[in-house]
Amino acid sequence: MAAEPDSAEPDSTGSVAAREPLLLEAVLSVGTDLELRTTLQHLVDAAARLTDARYGALGVIDPDRTGGPRLTELFTTGMDADTRAAIGQLPCGDAGLLGVLLRDPRPLRIDDLATDPRSCGIPAGHPPMHSFIGVPVLVRDEVFGDLYLTEKRRGPFTPEDERLVRILAAQAGIAIGNALLFEAARQRERWIEGAAAVTTALLSGTVDDDPLMVVAEQARRLAHASAGVILQPTEEGGMEIVTASTHEDPAALIGTTIAPGSPVLEQLLGGEPVFVDDSATDPRMTTPVRAAFGPSLLLPLQSGGRLIGTLALPRTRGARGYTQEERQLAGQFASQAALALVLADTRQRRERLAVFEDRDRIARDLHDLVVQRLFATGMMLESTRRRARAAEVGSAIGLAVDELESTVQEVRTAIFALQQPPADAPTSLRGRVLKEAAGAAAVLGVTPSTQFIGAVEHRVPEPVAEQLLTTLRRALAATSRRPHVAHIRVTVDADTALPDGRDAVRLTVHDDGDEDGGVGGDEGGGESGGADGTTVTSQWPL
Repeated sequence: MAAEPDSAEPDSTGSVAAREPLLLEAVLSVGTDLELRTTLQHLVDAAARLTDARYGALGVIDPDRTGGPRLTELFTTGMDADTRAAIGQLPCGDAGLLGVLLRDPRPLRIDDLATDPRSCGIPAGHPPMHSFIGVPVLVRDEVFGDLYLTEKRRGPFTPEDERLVRILAAQAGIAIGNALLFEAARQRERWIEGAAAVTTALLSGTVDDDPLMVVAEQARRLAHASAGVILQPTEEGGMEIVTASTHEDPAALIGTTIAPGSPVLEQLLGGEPVFVDDSATDPRMTTPVRAAFGPSLLLPLQSGGRLIGTLALPRTRGARGYTQEERQLAGQFASQAALALVLADTRQRRERLAVFEDRDRIARDLHDLVVQRLFATGMMLESTRRRARAAEVGSAIGLAVDELESTVQEVRTAIFALQQPPADAPTSLRGRVLKEAAGAAAVLGVTPSTQFIGAVEHRVPEPVAEQLLTTLRRALAATSRRPHVAHIRVTVDADTALPDGRDAVRLTVHDDGDEDGGVGGDEGGGESGGADGTTVTSQWPL
């Protein structure tokens, strides 16, 4: 290492005074932009012009990395795209002269790299380099990175070159500090806006997406991650990816499980954040998809002591690691998102409760007012029919009584449908039959009337219910192919019996369309057609 002179000496490029305009121009060019990456590139370009160096580079250090600092980014000048592609992966700074500067951040000037024993690890395809200057760049008395200059065009680097580069690096440290403050403010603003957008979307109820997907998608964009995934605890004691937002196929991630006993699982279930430098090599990571990712954040989605899950934000292998600022901002986002998820879930529950209460009221009104009045009217007509002397009058009244009974049954079916959860798939046989009928209405253009006789819920076992629903779908599909259908009636009778005396359930589907083909039944039954329409009957033993 060349000794540092007490004062500047002239060299082949001119005196210090002659190069002061170049230095001033370099300092001004570095401080012209508040965008961090642009500022760093200006610094490399200005240092190369100032010293007449063919190549220049600025390595940014990650001071938070476990195991010591290393280079996370390298800004270069003098190399075209083909040269950089021939070199391949940029150095991390663990070995060679780059490693020396990382471990001992003091200016370093070498006349010939080829003869220095500390120089090693030059990759194939790297252009030949001999003269070298390395100077640390300090920001607020902390090493931000190292500035490297090589291959001076006219002879080796001089003490004056080193002095000028040190002055430029000192002035650049101020510009970089300002750019860092601006970047931190802009980054914080972006995360705050993202968290506010998630909260607004979840609480306003204006999005149709899964709330977890809204959180994962927004977090992935804010963190510049390759994926945003949410894991939730499993019954077996592990954690499973239930939501994934990624540029690739999310199906490759959804369903991935962290098995019980994983070193990282105890922290995740305990609501602790986990920071990973490289998912592919970290022994704590055990999932099969870890090989595709590098730096990762695993953040608890926790509010009021309730653990909703874990938000994971992995970046691709070789990508820049997360800074301390990014970790803090992502953690704050996760906390606010968890609170929004809890509040959104509470809002949805209240809305559903309001729907239940309203439907309950309607069902009560139907039962208390409509059904009772219809029943009373039917009783009056039945009494009148018994007193009527003319057979025609009695027959007409009998038909009216039958229609009233059918209407009462349909109103009761409507009451039952109102009592079902509006957003849940029905689990009872009644509910499933009503769902099939409602679904067929969209195709048929006619809403089938539905009647249940007997204790359908308690008497019909699940295997028989599945057969009944399959036959119902086939019968409704056949009805859709018949012309001139204006009325459809579906009857499920659990109070019938087979010819051999066994208890049975019978399905009858009748429509008033023209006859067209046949749909067979089970355990006796079939289809009949005529002037009054088509009737399909099927029955099964109980």
